[in-house]
Amino acid sequence: MTDPTEEAPLERAPQPPETPLPRATVRRRRWGFSLVWVVPLVAAMVAGSLVYQRMQEVGPTIRIKFRDASGVKPDQTEIRYRGVPVGQVSIAELSPDQGHVVVTARLRRSAAALARDGSLFWIVRPEVGFGTVRGLSTVLTGSYIQALPGKGKEQKDFVGIESASPTMGQAGHNITLAASQLGSVRQGSPVFYRGVEVGSVIATDLSRDATAAQVRVFIPQRYARLVRIGSRFWIVGGVDVDFGLFRGLQVNVDSLRSLVTGGIAFATPEDADAPPAKESTIFLLHDKPQKDWLDWRPKIAIPAGD
Repeated sequence: MTDPTEEAPLERAPQPPETPLPRATVRRRRWGFSLVWVVPLVAAMVAGSLVYQRMQEVGPTIRIKFRDASGVKPDQTEIRYRGVPVGQVSIAELSPDQGHVVVTARLRRSAAALARDGSLFWIVRPEVGFGTVRGLSTVLTGSYIQALPGKGKEQKDFVGIESASPTMGQAGHNITLAASQLGSVRQGSPVFYRGVEVGSVIATDLSRDATAAQVRVFIPQRYARLVRIGSRFWIVGGVDVDFGLFRGLQVNVDSLRSLVTGGIAFATPEDADAPPAKESTIFLLHDKPQKDWLDWRPKIAIPAGD
């Protein structure tokens, strides 16, 4: 007989079947090329190319000392050779003693040969005078520094010249003429041989004892052999008026240029044995020619022109 006080065993409720937990699917991310990176990448490549090209063009830095640097502006004024820009001014400042202006410029690599001993630098500015017109292009473009290369050792510091002779860099002969008075002859005056311009006056000055005036004349290489020992020089550039009872009034006018700026003519005697004049030979400059000088007609071979 069963004891009513005993508890009946508990029946377990049926459990639902176990459902497996979901598993996360792991996919390896593939780094694909996005179009978003195209623009920055191209920009970086272009910038790198420009920097490399700029570094390839950069040449040596030079310093030029000028007494006056009017018209020179940093990052604007160019250095030119044969009309081609070969550098640019970066700094223009006074020297420590404030007596000069020191111009710092960066040359291009192709113009590194300008940084040598013997190179000349000068500032080109507008210049207008009787028979002289130079640098008019600088009125619109601004002043620039002209360069003429030297052949010495490498150098970084230079002293600029105030102005350059129009014949600088040309082959030829320099001769000196001495006279008591120069009249209208001045720098830039032409030099004629038989009416043809074969040279020019590059400078005028007094002799060391101030007893005479001196004229420095440049004759290009092609005409240098026309000047020989025994050549005679005289001043031209005026109006010669001659009156005769039977021949009437005769007026001889030289070229318009020589009439304004003065000029010099010369003749060479018919002496085949006369040697050519050497560099810096001194001749006497006469006021007018003698008649027999005008009759001299020596045969002198002249090289063909360009």
